[in-house]
Amino acid sequence: MAEKDTPRPQQQRGPMGGHGPGGHAGLVEKPKNFWRTTRRLMSYMSDRLVGLCFVLAFAIISVIFQIRTPKILGQATTEIFKGVMKGQSEQKAGFSIAGLPINYDKIVHIIIIVGLMYLASAVFSFLQQYIMTRISQQTVYKLRKFMKQKMRVVPIKYYDTHSNGDIMSRAVNDMDNIASTLQQSLTQAVTSTVTFIGTLWMMLTISWKLTLIALVTIPLSLIIVGIVAPRSQKFFAAQQKSLGLLNNQVEENYAGQQVLKSFNKEDNTIETFEVQNKNYYQAAWKAQFISGIIMPLMIFLNNIGYVFVAVIGGIGVSNGSITLGNVQAFLQYTNQFSQPISQLANLMNTIQSTIASAERVFEVMDEEEMKDTKANRKVEDTNNLIELEHVQFGYEDDLLMTDYNLTVKPGQQVAIVGPTGAGKTTIINLLERFYDVQGGAIRLNGTDTRDLDRESLRSHFAMVLQDTWLFTGSIYDNIKYGREDASKDTIMAAAKAAHVDEFVRKLPDGYDTVLNEEASNISQGQRQLVTIARAFVADPEILILDEATSSVDTRTEVQIQHAMSELLKNRTSFVVAHRLSTIQNADNIIVMNHGAVVETGTHNELLAQNGFYATPYNSQFSDNVSFD
Repeated sequence: MAEKDTPRPQQQRGPMGGHGPGGHAGLVEKPKNFWRTTRRLMSYMSDRLVGLCFVLAFAIISVIFQIRTPKILGQATTEIFKGVMKGQSEQKAGFSIAGLPINYDKIVHIIIIVGLMYLASAVFSFLQQYIMTRISQQTVYKLRKFMKQKMRVVPIKYYDTHSNGDIMSRAVNDMDNIASTLQQSLTQAVTSTVTFIGTLWMMLTISWKLTLIALVTIPLSLIIVGIVAPRSQKFFAAQQKSLGLLNNQVEENYAGQQVLKSFNKEDNTIETFEVQNKNYYQAAWKAQFISGIIMPLMIFLNNIGYVFVAVIGGIGVSNGSITLGNVQAFLQYTNQFSQPISQLANLMNTIQSTIASAERVFEVMDEEEMKDTKANRKVEDTNNLIELEHVQFGYEDDLLMTDYNLTVKPGQQVAIVGPTGAGKTTIINLLERFYDVQGGAIRLNGTDTRDLDRESLRSHFAMVLQDTWLFTGSIYDNIKYGREDASKDTIMAAAKAAHVDEFVRKLPDGYDTVLNEEASNISQGQRQLVTIARAFVADPEILILDEATSSVDTRTEVQIQHAMSELLKNRTSFVVAHRLSTIQNADNIIVMNHGAVVETGTHNELLAQNGFYATPYNSQFSDNVSFD
């Protein structure tokens, strides 16, 4: 619908102001109800519990193989060390030896075992990733399908109060965020936890003293993260805010570049951009610098712990209280020990952000639906095609219509007039059940439209709006959009009746010409003619027209008026008019102002009332009378 004429609630901007993809890098949006949303998200995976059990089992087995290998590999080091020490002892004792008495068979055996364990770890890791990828993608596929189904049944009010950017962010960015977390973060949480516990256990089996030395660095690491992370979060928030403002300005500048140049505002625009760019730079470098401090400090603490373990372990080897292989294994465990801690800390932010994304998706799924009052009924022919009986309606609590009645017989034309912003599309919204009435009823052939499913109801209508909408695709496909099962002859006949054939045949690719995203590769008037051809193909019982000749040249206006006249023949129609001269012969004229119906009648009846409708005709400018 053309929304400009109807009073609407104030639109709310999305997380990035409704422009471009939303970003969460560094900025963690916290969920309102973490555990309830988590349970609900997990419920979408309830039919894949067996697969999840395999994923968890494979992840644990993979980690166990991974953490066992350093200690087993250390046995090879110990065996080599024993052989070297034994050979040196024999040489000192005066024995002649051809080589060091190292048990190479045992070393080869150990290496084979280690290799097989690494291979098994990789295989189980691959299997759990493969299964989890399928589970996560199937889960998000289900979520997307449910969300798409929900978007079909939410009232138009939802689209009026949410920006396109916000809806797209929920459907694309938030869904991708959920998919990424389900695929990687869940298994990462399991593997990190098992790695942490397993590594700690293996360290304790080697030496509890060395383990205590390694554990000393953990509180220090947590203190660093606790001090630095909140500061970086503040700067990341400022960075995201600055980025949103910068993106908005860039988008506005590119969209309105002709206006900017025509008013010589390039220098002012550049100055404003420099201010925004500098603000973004200041916030970005601080955020990156502060967050970048964490890793060097963590590495520094780990290296200190590594040095102490190496020194004390070396002393233990020299006095025989610990083997060299175990010290080597312990040093490997020391390096591994800090990794799961960092991973789990990062995962907390990722999971928080993901649950917040899930909440945003579930908010859409929990939106109120437009419900049918009863089972779908078949439309029957009556004397009156459309009846509005004591209709009450308002967009908020204030009613715009309090007790409106209207009867439309087959073949009649109803005009809806009023100044810009009067709410002329309100009645159209009610007819097509974009909104439901709050009192009374609207009947189609005697049947309450709420007793019809929306698809059945809307199959009786076709619309040609002032704001043309064409999708990216060929001109032929855009015309065929009116009825997908239409034959080529029907489509060509519609194109000729709507004067589309005249300009299309002059295009290099003819009907195969692909319209770009905004159909800007054809003129405004040509776009309007294509939408009229689309309505011809639909061959509707009831036609809705929003006069669309205000922004086209005179010749194209004549073509559009002629095409509309052909389209209106023998059809019931509702015409949203701007110039009163075009609707003087209408069977009924609805006059609207400030969102409410103020007068109803034929042209002569309204002039006789000498009210709101008659005022423009009583002025000296009556040659081209318009409310606008």
